[in-house]
Amino acid sequence: MNLKSERRGIHVDQSELLCKKGCGYYGNPAWQGFCSKCWREEYHKARQKQIQEDWELAERLQREEEEAYASSQSTQGAQSLTFSKFEEKKTNEKTRKVTTVKKFFTASSRTGAKKVAQEKIVKPGQLGRERNADNILRDLKEIFTPSWELASPTEEIQEAKAPSPSINRQASIETDRVSKEFIEFLKTYHKPGQDIYKQCKLFLDTMNHKRDLSIEEQSECAQDFYQNVAEKLQTRWKVPPEKVEKAMDQIEKYIMTRQYKYVFCPETTDDEKKDLAVQKRIRALHWVTPQMLCVPVNEEIPEVSDMVVKAITDIIEMDSKRVPRDKLACITKCSKHIFNAIKITKNEPASADDFLPTLIYIVLKGNPPRLQSNIQYITRFCNPSRLMTGEDGYYFTNLCCAVAFIEKLDAQSLNLSQEDFDRFMTGQTSPKKQESDSFSPDVCLGVKQMYKNLDLLSQLNEKQERIVNEAKKLEKDLIDWTDGITKEVQDIVEKYPLEIKPKSQALAAIDSENVENDKLPPPLQPQVYAG
Repeated sequence: MNLKSERRGIHVDQSELLCKKGCGYYGNPAWQGFCSKCWREEYHKARQKQIQEDWELAERLQREEEEAYASSQSTQGAQSLTFSKFEEKKTNEKTRKVTTVKKFFTASSRTGAKKVAQEKIVKPGQLGRERNADNILRDLKEIFTPSWELASPTEEIQEAKAPSPSINRQASIETDRVSKEFIEFLKTYHKPGQDIYKQCKLFLDTMNHKRDLSIEEQSECAQDFYQNVAEKLQTRWKVPPEKVEKAMDQIEKYIMTRQYKYVFCPETTDDEKKDLAVQKRIRALHWVTPQMLCVPVNEEIPEVSDMVVKAITDIIEMDSKRVPRDKLACITKCSKHIFNAIKITKNEPASADDFLPTLIYIVLKGNPPRLQSNIQYITRFCNPSRLMTGEDGYYFTNLCCAVAFIEKLDAQSLNLSQEDFDRFMTGQTSPKKQESDSFSPDVCLGVKQMYKNLDLLSQLNEKQERIVNEAKKLEKDLIDWTDGITKEVQDIVEKYPLEIKPKSQALAAIDSENVENDKLPPPLQPQVYAG
């Protein structure tokens, strides 16, 4: 088996990691292979198309309702209203509809629109039709308009004063610490720092009152906010690029520390279900060895073993972080430990073809908690510039590829027969461990004894499994035999039922009832004749 065939299921061309639109940035499976920028463009195109279709649907429904209402009113008006009054009511109805449509495109807030609607006096016959059209238009505006554009600053301040569990709850120690650090950091920016703080507070207040939005819409709001603030820093406030990056990192840390509780693995998504599926899948693949994945890492070297342990620790530690940038930092540290382990083993710099199989092995060995939730959280709320370029984006894209490979891993990927793969997955057997004779002379006796004991335990485990299976089979056979005998006995009893007759009297002597015994002749006696 050559090296090329061994890697046919693991190798990923580096061009496949880039955006499929050809912009040169890193793509992401969560964005259907696009980078953050191209995905947002495609998303906006699809959203505008949906808006147009929904708008046409709303107009069509209004026309149909107008025609139905006009026909019903003409039937009733022929008896109780004159033609002039009917025309007047029809004109008033059209005027109200035009006013409703205009309000949809005005900059007035929803609160003002609701107040005006409440002040109107609508007749019962017109209430249902107007409510249907108004609700359609209002829902379209709330869904497809960013939250901070939908509401005016005055409205946001008024809404922020309303009691809310998220606002009234006591801030955690970490939240207080991050807030203080953020304020101290903004002091170095002077006037731009004050504006940044106001924008962040306004965004947080808006998000606190938009909990009913889907997680995708909240993600879109966060991405738009990042983009708007970065543009203002560069164009309006003329902040140098290196300071813009630092400011964006602090903004992300401040915002996501406060929003983490609400946007990480929310109940409205299936992130938790995906986490459980990935964990179950990784547990089922516990038997996969480094040789099957063609991992160029020798864990017998102490330095390499330490690097592997550190890489596993970093990938597990990712779940304890609250900021997307910190989670990305854990992935980056894990990846660097992997590159160091490969470099020590091969005595040469690691390549991308060596890195991905080793990353897959680390994920299988570590089984990080809530892996899919962390990936989705980073994808949704991380600063997009970090995911599109740089080493953070490269390592994160490779992690997504590793998870996708694990979910689709099959016998062909590991160069195994389907029969062996199924036996390993069901736990009927396990791959052969490394024999003690194959160790180099430099390996200590303790390591050899350890592997020997592991082989012995594996054999004992297989024997125990066989004994248990045979015992269960014997128990089943005994139960089936007992049931069969019982059934046969019942069939015989039903076919030949047992009848118990009363006890018969004892037989009397033959001559007991002969009353004339005395009249019988005596028995013949033998006689002797002399001759």
